[in-house]
Amino acid sequence: MTQNKKMFHARSKIWIEDDDGNVVFGLGRLKMLNAIKEHGSLLAASKALNMGYRAIWSRMKSTEKRLGASLLITQQGGRGGGSKLTPLAEALVEEFKKVSKNIENITDEEFAKALENYIPIKKG
Repeated sequence: MTQNKKMFHARSKIWIEDDDGNVVFGLGRLKMLNAIKEHGSLLAASKALNMGYRAIWSRMKSTEKRLGASLLITQQGGRGGGSKLTPLAEALVEEFKKVSKNIENITDEEFAKALENYIPIKKG
């Protein structure tokens, strides 16, 4: 084992892509959908995430196109306007969170087992 006193943390990143290698869903889309759900509109979500409205809008549209299904229910304009998640979007958010956490836990354990004789990897 090294003489380094630091602990190291294993990290992993997962996403879903189509056959052409285009991102369909990942942590970025998850954050966007969570912000839309919390703030009630793409504009408010873009401000909360410090992103441009067009950036969120185009990513949502690209994902919807690749999935062949809507992720947002939108109402245009003003006081009554806004967006909410479709049942599909709600399911993607919840299931992606579960799978991501499970993979993170497995990754932490596997890295710790594989590398514990060489560097200090923190579990959990």
